[in-house]
Amino acid sequence: MKINRRIIPDSITACNLLCGAVATFLATQNAFMLAFVFILGGAFFDFFDGLSSRLLKVPSKIGVELDSLADDITFGLAPAMMVACYLKPVIGWWSMAALIMAAFSALRLAKFNVDERQTSSFIGLATPANAIFWGGICSMPYAMTAPAWMPWVLLALTFVSCFLLVSEIPFFSLKFHDFTWANNYDKYMFLVGDVVLIAFCITKAALKGHWEFALFAGTAVIVWYVVLNFLINLLKR
Repeated sequence: MKINRRIIPDSITACNLLCGAVATFLATQNAFMLAFVFILGGAFFDFFDGLSSRLLKVPSKIGVELDSLADDITFGLAPAMMVACYLKPVIGWWSMAALIMAAFSALRLAKFNVDERQTSSFIGLATPANAIFWGGICSMPYAMTAPAWMPWVLLALTFVSCFLLVSEIPFFSLKFHDFTWANNYDKYMFLVGDVVLIAFCITKAALKGHWEFALFAGTAVIVWYVVLNFLINLLKR
C-alpha cells in the first residue's frame, strides 16, 4: 500500500503539539524541568516538520495551519502555564496574568503566516525563543528563595515578552544561505556566544551538582540573542 507522503510532516507536527500538551500538563504538576524538556522536544519536531515537507515536496495549507496551532500550544500556552504555576506559590492568583503570553504568541504566529517580509529574518521575537527563555527560568528554584520583589519582576517581564513577540523589531534568523562572514557575521557571533554560555552553565551545573542550572543555559542563550540583535540593529543605523 502506497503511503501518502503528506502524512510524514503532519505527523511530526502532531508530535510537536503533543510535546506542548504534555509540557502544559507537567507545568500544572510543578514539574518545570521536565516540562521544559518537552518544550525542547517540541522545538526539535518543529524544525523537522518544515524540513521534511520541503524534502518530500509536499507543501500543504493544512500543514501550515496545523504547525501554527502546534506552535501556540508548545511555545505559547506551555511556557505561559509554566510561568503562572511557577509564580503562584509566591504571588498567588496574580500569576494568572502570565497566561497573556499564550494570546500574544498566537498573534505573533498569525502575523508570521501573513507577513511576506519574514522569509529570511523575523519581525518580532520568535515564539520558540520566548519559550526557551522562560523554560530556563522556570527550571530554576530561584523565585521561591529570591527577594520578595523578584517574582513581580518576572511577572512584569512576561509583558515585555508580549511586546517583543508582536513588535516591529527585526530579529536575525539562523538560516544560512551561504557560509561567508559578510552575510552571516551575526549568526557566527551568536553561535560562538552560545558555545561559551552553554559550556559555562553545564560546567557550573556539574561542579555544583545542580543540574537545573544546565537548563538555564536556554535563558542565557536567548538573552545573548536579544542583546546581540539590538547591538546589530544599532550599528546598522
